[in-house]
Amino acid sequence: MLTAGHCAGAPGEFSGIRVFVESDVQSDPTYPFAGGPHTIEATAFAAHPDYTSAAFFLHDVGMIKLASPVNLPASQYGTLPTVSSSDALPVGQKTHFTSVGYGVQRINPAHIVSQRIRMFANPILIQKNTGLTGPFSLLLSNNASSGGTCFGDSGGPNFLGDSMVVAGVTSFGLNGTCGGTGGVFRLDRADVQAFINNFITDHP
Repeated sequence: MLTAGHCAGAPGEFSGIRVFVESDVQSDPTYPFAGGPHTIEATAFAAHPDYTSAAFFLHDVGMIKLASPVNLPASQYGTLPTVSSSDALPVGQKTHFTSVGYGVQRINPAHIVSQRIRMFANPILIQKNTGLTGPFSLLLSNNASSGGTCFGDSGGPNFLGDSMVVAGVTSFGLNGTCGGTGGVFRLDRADVQAFINNFITDHP
């Protein structure tokens, strides 16, 4: 399973990982404890070998091996993008994404609502290959029109348009109210795909 590096952690940072496979996590009466019908323990997990918590956004990709499979129709599995393909994406309305997660649904400085219900948004591409994003991130819109990502969405997929191509995983926000923009870690870099493929090979 693909996720963010800060969800998998630096070596030794986490003692275990549990994955909830449910569109409405709160429907599982055992949440947040193990053993419910919609929880699967991890048997292996790792972040990119260059990942550090201090500068997580530079290598924010991780992988998890589940103790039991989640079987889906072949057409429902995400695919990796072609290497460097995001470099050619136009900034603005012509490039939209489908961002998926379980994060905060409503937020202001005094009130946060997190219902742990799987949701999606259709943000557009705001920045790439800039001083802020570097070559490793994409900055997407976060607003009432397009929706966006927030706390609790980390590691979730950002599909390119309506395709099954996972252009990146949700990585960071720039403010405490998740307003304006959201950061996505790119998966179209050769070293990122090498890490993903090596993890799969090492954990059959």
